[in-house]
Amino acid sequence: MQHGQARAHTRPAHHVQRAPTPPPAVGVGSPARPPRLGSWLWTCRVGFETHLFEELARTKSLPEVLGQGLVSSAHRPPRDPAFARTGFLVRARADGPLEAAVQALAPRLSRMGPLTLRVWSADSEEGQKLLPAAEALEAALKAEGGVQHRDTQTEPFAEVLLVGTPSAWTAVYGTVRREEAVSWSPAGRARMHRTGDAPSRAGLKLEEAWAWLGLWPAAGETCVDLGAAPGGWTARALHHGARVVAVDRAALAPELERNPRLRHLRESAFAYVPEEPVDWLLCDMAWRPLEVAALLARWGKEGWAVHLVANLKLPMRDKVPTLQTARGLLEAGDWKAVRMRQLYHDRDEVTVVARSR
Repeated sequence: MQHGQARAHTRPAHHVQRAPTPPPAVGVGSPARPPRLGSWLWTCRVGFETHLFEELARTKSLPEVLGQGLVSSAHRPPRDPAFARTGFLVRARADGPLEAAVQALAPRLSRMGPLTLRVWSADSEEGQKLLPAAEALEAALKAEGGVQHRDTQTEPFAEVLLVGTPSAWTAVYGTVRREEAVSWSPAGRARMHRTGDAPSRAGLKLEEAWAWLGLWPAAGETCVDLGAAPGGWTARALHHGARVVAVDRAALAPELERNPRLRHLRESAFAYVPEEPVDWLLCDMAWRPLEVAALLARWGKEGWAVHLVANLKLPMRDKVPTLQTARGLLEAGDWKAVRMRQLYHDRDEVTVVARSR
């Protein structure tokens, strides 16, 4: 990763909305409240409920925090919230036990025709306790004769979330069209697997970003990895057959240095200029997000890369306005189709993808 001393900088004069009043903090282990019928239900990383709430409030979507990892809104915002893992329109509720939930939900599912059915619980401590019940309910609904379950790239998702209650649990049923789905993984948990030779877990974030984008480097394409050390992202690009220019003053893992498709330049990522345009710009630097965004904007303005995958670190409290400013920088830098999302493998950070044409 790229490190260095703090430097003074001036932020661009983008208009930023005043932050809405945040909701009270969610108590650990507190039972979640089921959402209202007709609302949108969103999940997020536990601890990021207030940031998702702020995103939704800024778009006047009338959000409400329901519990750990769960936020609802009266409307769907025009753009996917960066801190949402998944979301769906709530259409029905059914309280346990299992037989009652199947009896209540199966007729609704059967009227939908072919669908992709997914039953899950939140990532919270309470949600994890409901995983066995979620698996049992999913199996029972799929076994129901009238439910036509499929798993394709075209049919809608039918989502069933189990929410714990003081007595048992509630199944919250809803749907989302494929084109509106934030994630195609149940609950947005797209789990990538770390290979034995990976120099760090950072490569999981890049693999998940490519899966989210639906596009990977082709063999022979060129990737520039800014702030590459120790080489987690570089290793994944090499795995896909790409040529990689790794830019970092620090050393890479020895096994990477021996790869003939790797060129390691020991210089500052902020000073590096490519000799010619490349296919992919990759960036996972531990650096101030707005300075990183300004650097990426320069790459877009100069047309130095076709595709962008970057990770912005967000240790600060005002994460949402920081992301708004970063988006403005990238779009001013001529990056198109800018998308931001806190992926499953992201921690206090958000992944950005874009293209230059």
